[in-house]
Amino acid sequence: MSSTFKTNITKLHYDKNAKGFLFNVLKFASLFYAMGSGLKNVLYDKNILKPKKISAKVISIGNVTTGGVGKTPVVAEIARYLKSKGTKVAIVSRGYGGKLSNKNINLISDGEKIYYDAEMSGDEPFWLANETKCPVITSKNRFEAAKYAIENFQTEVILLDDGFQHRKLYRDVDIVLMDSVMGFGNENLLPAGPLREGMDAFKRVDKFVVVSKNIDHTRAEKLAKIMGKKLKLETFVCKTEPDFVYNIKTGEKLVEGETVTAISAIGQPKQFYDFLSNYKVVKTIDFDDHHQYTKKEIERIKSKIITTEKDAVKLKEFDLDNIYALKLRTVVDVEALLK
Repeated sequence: MSSTFKTNITKLHYDKNAKGFLFNVLKFASLFYAMGSGLKNVLYDKNILKPKKISAKVISIGNVTTGGVGKTPVVAEIARYLKSKGTKVAIVSRGYGGKLSNKNINLISDGEKIYYDAEMSGDEPFWLANETKCPVITSKNRFEAAKYAIENFQTEVILLDDGFQHRKLYRDVDIVLMDSVMGFGNENLLPAGPLREGMDAFKRVDKFVVVSKNIDHTRAEKLAKIMGKKLKLETFVCKTEPDFVYNIKTGEKLVEGETVTAISAIGQPKQFYDFLSNYKVVKTIDFDDHHQYTKKEIERIKSKIITTEKDAVKLKEFDLDNIYALKLRTVVDVEALLK
């Protein structure tokens, strides 16, 4: 699928008034997606299919839309909190975007050593391994990956990264996130919209988190109250704010007001660019979510580059002096969230 086509699809997903030939084709295709997704959920809801249980507690952090909600920093915050309480935690992820075969059980990190780079493991598992210093395992088979974590690291809590739709593994807590600005887009199922499943899915949710990637969190706080009443769920706000910009090679902070090019390969790049208002951004370049950069692509950009920390883990290997990353601060009441 070409980058331009993907971009057009994403625009349709978040256009409340989406229409036209392409949208109609996608809307027709959504009927088949709805049948497949609906059938799977009915089989689990009626206990015809049963999720497999493991001996550790399982907390799933997921979303009902595709990409860019801000889930990974929340996984990291929960991991750090549990670890600080002396709990043995492991993170299990599908490993999307990495070159390792997720048919295998891949140990990305044992909590001390990281065994694969971002290109092999996927940008998110690599970032999580680096940030949390917890064991990180990727596999399509999350049950076997979780068992591996228990057997090898005596894990007490498994954090299931992006696990809401993965019903094969039993979970004790289902936390679902929503972006305060993008919401549920045009509220259509894939591929016509960003929804991975219909509103029935909220019956399975235990805690709901509205993620605010803004300087002003008023909108998110109002939305959390509305959604809490509507869904009859305990709802929280996760505040994601810019902290500082640093050189990924030297760690040196970038002075505000500098002229920069901003690049990203994430689900919702606009919110990242909005965080750079203290810099003179002369150009923004969007790559597809989870894009594997080449050195040539980056060397073409002669100005200072600001990117996300998720992208920075892949750009570090190029050993260039002009790459900076935006450090974000994630504020969420983890203690209340896990009660």
